[in-house]
Amino acid sequence: MTRLSHFDAAGHAHMVDVSDKPATRRVAVAEGCVIMSPATLALVTEGRADKGDVAGIARLAGIMGAKRTADLIPLCHPLPLSRVALEITPDPALPGLRLTATVATTGPTGVEMEALTAVSVAALTVYDMLKAAQKDMAITGIRLLRKEGGRSGLFEASASPPTDPTP
Repeated sequence: MTRLSHFDAAGHAHMVDVSDKPATRRVAVAEGCVIMSPATLALVTEGRADKGDVAGIARLAGIMGAKRTADLIPLCHPLPLSRVALEITPDPALPGLRLTATVATTGPTGVEMEALTAVSVAALTVYDMLKAAQKDMAITGIRLLRKEGGRSGLFEASASPPTDPTP
């Protein structure tokens, strides 16, 4: 079994020491979806949501969330982010919105958590902005798609997300 780096030899949680790791370019891409009814999606695509530009505000919220990841996830290192980009794309086939975050830095540790946080905060913002129209929207499929840089190198997720093991 792989040793988890956030636990010391006694099994206590601790922040990983990255002071001896070289600063290299690190990039992570994460995705997620907000599934909603076609009528709710139309509010977004037609610009009729009561609270305003859903995708634009969710994009800003995701960027802000990525920048605050170390404040939200206890053992994350605060990192100087050089790029945070969010794509929010309507997908009538879901129906809903697909969210993709790309985060980059040059540092001693990766930005996977920042990309995942960006997608999560953006998805929660979409929910908040549309909850008056539909309360049973689903936030789903949040996962890491790709990470590059650092000691472990390149990771790319499989084309299909893992299935839910619960019956």
